[in-house]
Amino acid sequence: MALQSRLLPSWELFKSKAMGRGINFAMFYSRNYNRIQRVLIALYFVGLLSGFAAILMPKKSKKKSSEQQSVVPQKQGKRRGKAGGAPRVAVDQVFFQRLRFLLRILFPSWRCKEVGLLVSFTAILVIRTMLSLYVADLDGRIVGSLVRGQKQAFFRNVMLWMGIAVPAVFTNSMINYLSSALSLAFRVRLTDYIQHRYLQNLTFYKLTNLDDRVKNADQLITVDVNLFSRALSTLYGNITLPLLDVILYNYQLMRSVGAETIIGTTFIIRLTAVLLQKLTPPFGQYAATEQQLEGEYRFSHARLIENSEEVGFYRGQELEKHLIDRYYFSLVKHVNRIFHVRITHGMIEEGIVKWLWGAIGLVICSAPVFLVVPGMSIGGGSNTGDMGSRTKMFVTNRRLLLSSSDAMGRIMYSYKELSELAGYTARLMELIEVMDDVENGKAKKSQVSSTNEQEKLKKEQVFSQRGTIEENSNEVIFDQVPIVSPNGDVLLEKLSFHIHPGQHLLIIGPNGCGKSSMFRILGGLWPVYGGRVVKPSNAEFTYIPQRPYLSLGTLRDQIIYPDSVDEMHAKGVTDEQLFEILKLLQIQNIVEREGGWNVQREWRDALSGGDKQRIAMARLFYHKPKYAILDECTSAVTLDIERIMYDHATELGITMMTVSHRPSLWKYHSHVLQYDGQGGYVFTELDADKRLKLQEEKQQLEQKLLLLPKWQERKEELEAIMAHRGHPRRSSSQIQASAQPMEPLSAKDSGNSKIQATPTPEPTAKHAPTTSASSSSLPSEPNSQSPVESKPASQKSNAPIQQVNGVQVVPGTNRNGASQGGKNRNAPSTKKSATSNKKSVETPSSQAKSVETIASPAPAAATVNLPPAVGDGHVSTQPAPPINIAELSGKNTPSNP
Repeated sequence: MALQSRLLPSWELFKSKAMGRGINFAMFYSRNYNRIQRVLIALYFVGLLSGFAAILMPKKSKKKSSEQQSVVPQKQGKRRGKAGGAPRVAVDQVFFQRLRFLLRILFPSWRCKEVGLLVSFTAILVIRTMLSLYVADLDGRIVGSLVRGQKQAFFRNVMLWMGIAVPAVFTNSMINYLSSALSLAFRVRLTDYIQHRYLQNLTFYKLTNLDDRVKNADQLITVDVNLFSRALSTLYGNITLPLLDVILYNYQLMRSVGAETIIGTTFIIRLTAVLLQKLTPPFGQYAATEQQLEGEYRFSHARLIENSEEVGFYRGQELEKHLIDRYYFSLVKHVNRIFHVRITHGMIEEGIVKWLWGAIGLVICSAPVFLVVPGMSIGGGSNTGDMGSRTKMFVTNRRLLLSSSDAMGRIMYSYKELSELAGYTARLMELIEVMDDVENGKAKKSQVSSTNEQEKLKKEQVFSQRGTIEENSNEVIFDQVPIVSPNGDVLLEKLSFHIHPGQHLLIIGPNGCGKSSMFRILGGLWPVYGGRVVKPSNAEFTYIPQRPYLSLGTLRDQIIYPDSVDEMHAKGVTDEQLFEILKLLQIQNIVEREGGWNVQREWRDALSGGDKQRIAMARLFYHKPKYAILDECTSAVTLDIERIMYDHATELGITMMTVSHRPSLWKYHSHVLQYDGQGGYVFTELDADKRLKLQEEKQQLEQKLLLLPKWQERKEELEAIMAHRGHPRRSSSQIQASAQPMEPLSAKDSGNSKIQATPTPEPTAKHAPTTSASSSSLPSEPNSQSPVESKPASQKSNAPIQQVNGVQVVPGTNRNGASQGGKNRNAPSTKKSATSNKKSVETPSSQAKSVETIASPAPAAATVNLPPAVGDGHVSTQPAPPINIAELSGKNTPSNP
């Protein structure tokens, strides 16, 4: 009690002082109400704008540079909304840096068309907000006049309501129109920028063949640009209009219910908005992943269309269906997951935005009725007005508050759209950044994983080096230039050769040795990783592949490609001159057959393979370049047309660099560059006549060498017969029969027959000595009941057997080893017994030339072009020395018994 009695006076004193200060503050507040309201309103909007600025311009991150943040590869694994290898997607500083870069492309100057559309769009949005304010006030007046029973005022306000519909309908339609027009303008501007860079400096080729960071560039240019443009224009309307609504509606509410109430409400809304933002899934990453899966699914169909013939031959439609279904159901699974996430997010979002914020709005609307401050007027009126005034104020405030709440909700919804825009922005910026790298020679292609660390370092060292390219020259010079594939494989260490105008070059070698790679370097498709390349300008080169490219256009366009009709006329070329070119190539009937010069077809399907190659050569004769790269471009035409092509190209002064294995083209070239497929090459002058002779001689040697295994087996068989010991002496007829020479090999036997020799057993009455052989061309050891002498050689085979220089020959044998009906046009018919051919086992060197009458020609797969001599370029034309079979086999031929 003593403590209470001691504290009570202090409490009463504190209470009285607090009440006095409160009354003084209320009196001060009431005297300076309007001034305080203006200050609070100003502070409110400053805080509101600073909040939006903080969202749009986040602080810089010191963890990673912008270059490192531009593309962040993700670990591969199960898809959880993050695409493996997809660019990093988030509404952060990196996103706004990318967006500002794209906005500079969309708005190149203040006088561009896009700025005019944007200003018009903004003006229409402001008009729309002002009309909404007027409609809210008109709603209050209609309800107030209804409560007061003022009939004339009610109908007058209704007429005003109907009149305001005309500008309201116009503004709503203009908003939709300007949004679509702005989207189209954005797409045109961005597509023009990307396509210009994509089709400049061979970026389209390098992006596909030298770099693999961007997948499905076609979808990025055609689909993602459209989605980005539409999302940006829609987002501008969905952010600008709600932002104007929030500012103007809240200003009007502050004048009606006081700034304090709006500030408190905004603080509560801000807290719930932060909570909602934390609960919002990464829709931007979802959008980027969805577009990536869409691209993969689309690419699977495009790949099937491109390879439909091969798939049809293999009957691989079931496997292709399985692959396409895998891409499709991956897309469906991801989209379904997005739908499920949006269900939960939509419920939370609607509960906060619509119901929680709506309840707070009802409390605010009731403030003028329940919160009465004596002597203070809110909104220019009285707090204690009649029923109609209070009703009018409540309805107006509620309409403004609902509109403001709806605007805040649209701003919150727009964050999801902003996340999707971040996904499109990331994909487009990835394409632009990779194009920058490719143009600067920084292409990156994933390499096959190797366990050899030195090999990786070697490839990195090769990629880090650069050679020099000198253009505008009349010569082609490769000086110590390595041929390197995009994945780092060194096809040729250092290539050096020098070609002057008029020195036609023939290039030969096995597949994959680097023939076409050299052309890619000449054409500027591949970078030079060392050495020096001197070449004419790209306009002085024309490349004719084995499968010529036929563009979309008329028949005339196929010949003058890549020129246009105006460029053709500027060169002074007419259709009659084009017809003369076709007439030279003997395809002038195509003009009449297809319907004239201006007809458009899918030319790759309308023309045969030979016609396509002739069209390509007509294109060469039209352009008349200094150099022409001909890559197996005559494989589908006859030798006569080939001769016409090369003769006319020579007459036009075109220096030809030809890849071909046809000997008929040798005479049109003065130099040869031959790859051996092992990293080596030979560059020398080409003498077509000498080379043809060497080629024939080489083929003859190959034919003879094909018989070497057969002769070796026969020799071993004879050695086994003569080396037999411990048995009774055989008769002379048996020895003569066992020593009988081989019959000639057919083409089938020379490639497939295998002979096994076994020692001949001692002949008895029940079993005669025989020699087993799997080939029917070898005679069997005769027995005592069927001696050789009693049966002519002509009856032992289908064709008569001749003896030429001690060697058995089947006359009339064609190139395939088949008999020609026993006709003999080269030697007289002879019938000698086996006893007169004891020496036919040996093949003396003086008789080596007669062997070619037996040998079948080598199969096509076994024929290899003979490289010229290395060093001074001299090629010997002396015939090969005679072949001694015993020396080739490595054993001495035993003498006959």
